[in-house]
This record gives sequence, structure tokens and C-alpha cells, in this order.
Amino acid sequence: MHREYIQCTPSWKKGPARHDCIFVERDPAEVGFWGLGVAQVQLFFSFEFDRIVYPCALVRWFETYGDAPCPETGMWMVWPDIDAQSRQRVCSVIHIDSILRAAHLIGVYGSNFIPPTLTYSQSLHAFKLFYVNKYADHHSHEIAF
Repeated sequence: MHREYIQCTPSWKKGPARHDCIFVERDPAEVGFWGLGVAQVQLFFSFEFDRIVYPCALVRWFETYGDAPCPETGMWMVWPDIDAQSRQRVCSVIHIDSILRAAHLIGVYGSNFIPPTLTYSQSLHAFKLFYVNKYADHHSHEIAF
């Protein structure tokens, strides 16, 4: 793969906002998912300091649910990272060089039916727990083990 587009826009094709999820390299010494984080991009921006431009992203983090992949699906699970004091989503600014690639999350919906009115733009708000889809493509399968 030569390049991949990660979208972050307040309106996608005159429709709802689009904020893609990403794999972030947190610890290059660790293998597989152990060295990665999952986040949702809220904003791309850059700033200049001492004539050096720093391309960055504002992200909302997900934290790992459990210490191993789900035994039934083989996929890791994540949920929104919430600050204990403020009860708000944990956000931070990262350098875009730490973004590895796009990530695909699947809501864990249990035995209930998903309402037919639920749209793709609501899915990251409608579920509390998500599978990190390592079967989305070859590259995801290689890194999210």
C-alpha cells in the first residue's frame, strides 16, 4: 500500500460529519496490538515553531477492554477512554507520524437487533464497546493480532 486517506471533516458529501478511526503506534518495541492504540481523529492541523512545521491530529482515545482478544472472534475489543474526574472523553494531540493506518471498529451489539434507523454516522455513539476489525483487510490482519 502506498497511501491511505484518513477522513476528518464536519460534513462528508453534504451529509453528516466523518471522523475516521486510526491505529496509533504507542510502543514500537511491542508486537501486534500490544504496541498500538486506537483513536478517532477529530481534527487535522499543523503549527510552526522555529521554522519547523509540525503536522498534528487531535484524537479521542479508545482503551482496550480486557487483556487479550475475544476468544470467540479473535478480535480485540475497545471502549471509549473516559477521564475519571471530568467524565469526558480523553483527547490528546499527536504527531501524524505516529498514525499507522486507518482502523475499522464494529459495535458489539449482543443478542439485540440493531435499529434500522441507525446510520453509519451514529455508530460510534450508539455502542459502548467495539471490536477492532482485524479482518477488514490484509494490513489490519497483519498488525492487530
